[in-house]
Amino acid sequence: MSFQQGLSGLDASSAALDVIGNNVANASTVGFKSGSAHFADLYAASLGIVGASQVGIGVDVAAIQQQFTQGNVTTTNNPLDLAINGGGFFRVSNAGDITYTRNGQFHLDKEGYVINDQNLRLTGNTATNGVISSNLGELQLSTSQIAPVATSTIDGNLNLDARLAVGESYSTALPVFDSLGESHILTTSYVRQTLSPSTWLVSATLDNATPSGSRSYTSTLTFDSSGQLDPLETTLSGLSWTPTNGAAPLAPSINFEGTTQYGSESAVNSLKQDGYTTGSLVGIGVGSDGKLSGRYSNGQTQELGQVVLATFANPNGLLNLGNNQWSLSSVSGPELLAAPGTGGRGVIQSSAVEDSNVDLTNELVDMITAQRNYQANAQTIKTQDAIMQTLLNLR
Repeated sequence: MSFQQGLSGLDASSAALDVIGNNVANASTVGFKSGSAHFADLYAASLGIVGASQVGIGVDVAAIQQQFTQGNVTTTNNPLDLAINGGGFFRVSNAGDITYTRNGQFHLDKEGYVINDQNLRLTGNTATNGVISSNLGELQLSTSQIAPVATSTIDGNLNLDARLAVGESYSTALPVFDSLGESHILTTSYVRQTLSPSTWLVSATLDNATPSGSRSYTSTLTFDSSGQLDPLETTLSGLSWTPTNGAAPLAPSINFEGTTQYGSESAVNSLKQDGYTTGSLVGIGVGSDGKLSGRYSNGQTQELGQVVLATFANPNGLLNLGNNQWSLSSVSGPELLAAPGTGGRGVIQSSAVEDSNVDLTNELVDMITAQRNYQANAQTIKTQDAIMQTLLNLR
């Protein structure tokens, strides 16, 4: 008599219950991937015994495989909570020791590094002065102010009232910035000079002509009978004022392309300039391509880095370290890094996390099945024991 089959069945059922119990315990663990026990039958190797005569000696746990299926995505209020919708892993660093995770619950530490709850730093392509490089490193978001930029170009799209008589005028004002980020008021005035051809004298002054060395700059705009601007007169250049605060001379050009002269009230359709004052970081956003953007108090945005995702030829070959982390192994193959949304990688969803992919309903059904298997295997041992007892009782 052999108790081997029943004992192996008890061990296998116990292993299955362990896996199911672990799945159920992690039903609320962000980024958790459920496991499943795989079994294989056992046969004794013996010479001269053909297959039809072999009796199995039980079952063995062949492998415990993790299921890397997509979990549900739940929204949060933290912009650095990141969910991967599709394939790939976040790459995190512990003083250069690289591991991988699907748990995207990130936040900033006191040094500005993007870290998870285990203080592991998220890695990606770093950025310098708003330009993302190809350098791979730990993502650190600078909280320092961005430098001001002096106004160099002004785009003015206006309509000048064709009904105005010679000598009548229209004016508008726009804040501009010098190299130190100080704001100045640039005023442009438009005075009707002639009716046919229709010409307007344009003058530009800064801060009511108070800066050192300031003066009024003039030019002419000419319109045809359809109210369209002469294409040779779309730009007012040569402007230069020297602010009294020690900033570099302010020398913007004004582009009037698109300006018209129609028989309706003079109005500004759009008036934009490319300068800005210094700004402090007030918010962070993450795009679906993994690019981290900072929003600043001066209305500007600047790229701060880009998350990269790792994929593997065999993700089931990764070594599970716990704490929602995996590491490379000889079976998984090397990491393959690229931006989210490329090469079959998923996209990033900000202010969201990926839930555990455990299906509690299935797990509870599997638990019942494993329990029944355990009971049935225990019954085979009990039956074997009864048979042996019968033999011992023979006289």
